[in-house]
Amino acid sequence: MVHNLSLLYDDVFDGDTVRRHRTAAWQVFGPSSAARSADALMLTAFDVLSDTDGPNGPVVREASAALLDVLIQLAVGESLDLVFEGRTQVALAECLEMVSGKTASLFACACRLGALYGGAGPAAIDQWAAFGHDLGMAFQLVDDLLGIWGDPTLTGKPVFNDLQNRKMSVPVVAALTSATPAGNELARRYSRPGSDTAGLARLVEEAGGRRWTSDRAAQHATAARDRLHRLTAVPAALEDLEALCTVVVRRVH
Repeated sequence: MVHNLSLLYDDVFDGDTVRRHRTAAWQVFGPSSAARSADALMLTAFDVLSDTDGPNGPVVREASAALLDVLIQLAVGESLDLVFEGRTQVALAECLEMVSGKTASLFACACRLGALYGGAGPAAIDQWAAFGHDLGMAFQLVDDLLGIWGDPTLTGKPVFNDLQNRKMSVPVVAALTSATPAGNELARRYSRPGSDTAGLARLVEEAGGRRWTSDRAAQHATAARDRLHRLTAVPAALEDLEALCTVVVRRVH
């Protein structure tokens, strides 16, 4: 529910008209209805965690606090994403902070709740959350790559979508801060409306933005995999979760 409410808001804020090959909800029902639906999902998510009469009653308070924290992080991350669109300069550290808030925090919370309800101790819970954070960072970094170079027949979004919207995604910021001729030319063109998006994509790649983002995603996936081996020795669990670490960096949609 939290994942889907974040997508409802994201499409409204970014003005994206397509989600998963279908018309975005705000385009069909209007932005106000989409926002109210997101709010309803948020309240329902807390209602799910409010079952104090069940066997997990003792962990409800901690779970609710974790959910509240991730919702705040999501709001901050989404706000940063919007603020960056109005700026000509964004530091790479700022961009990664935004990614951490709007995506990695959600993965981290999912793993935290799973460990919490599974009866893990505090240290293990924190480590599972760290695993989720690395996984979420890798996921979003690849998502930023797909936002520029993804196949629209697979992603369900127009080609060069993020460049068309002048998003300050990680590949773009990595290119803009590269201090290369291509990065300088990208900065000159990126602030101008109507620039050729294919040309912008070429400059991002020439400035090293694509490679930097891909390498960073691989580093986070490796870190997540390393954490797994310190957290569990159960073969089935390792196999499935290691496969997930591979999928997030190799996915095409």
